[in-house]
Amino acid sequence: MPQILTSRFADAFAYAAELHGRQTRKGTSIPYVSHLMSVAALVLEDGGDEDEAIGGLLHDAAEDQGGEATLAEIKRRFGDKVARIVDGCTDSVTKPKPPWRERKERYVAHIREAGADVRRVSSADKLHNARSILADYRILGDGIFDRFTASRSETLWYYRALVESFRAAGGGRLVDELDRVVSEIEDLSRGRGREAS
Repeated sequence: MPQILTSRFADAFAYAAELHGRQTRKGTSIPYVSHLMSVAALVLEDGGDEDEAIGGLLHDAAEDQGGEATLAEIKRRFGDKVARIVDGCTDSVTKPKPPWRERKERYVAHIREAGADVRRVSSADKLHNARSILADYRILGDGIFDRFTASRSETLWYYRALVESFRAAGGGRLVDELDRVVSEIEDLSRGRGREAS
């Protein structure tokens, strides 16, 4: 049966654009909304329903744009399931955020126990991020890691740990692709694959 998107999806897209419209991707001039659209597309292509796709559009809203108040607004506008997905994709809503490693270790552990809908949106998010890192790595080399809070080794640890955690929770097509992309980033970071790029 075909998946039909309703006006809820259009409303969520407008809300995401309102929240994130002034943001760009780290170290680039690319509008942040492009990432949200890509995550929602990956979710839909993987068989996700409208709530999961809306979760993809709003997965960073609480973390980046207002914390618990934004999460409450998402619940009011789009319902419990979407709010639960967004909450499940959020590693912190506090300001300042806890230390990077602590947040990421907690998130990796959380993924093993998260519901399938949260894992689908989260793996789509991580896949799009990893694809962006890989594409820019081919141009910038190790300079890509200057954009991030974490070092190259920490970033690589995080993405590999995510792959393992997603696999332990059941894996899937998005996780298989994430594994391939992370492996290519790892190869480039070890100096392999440069000839092919």
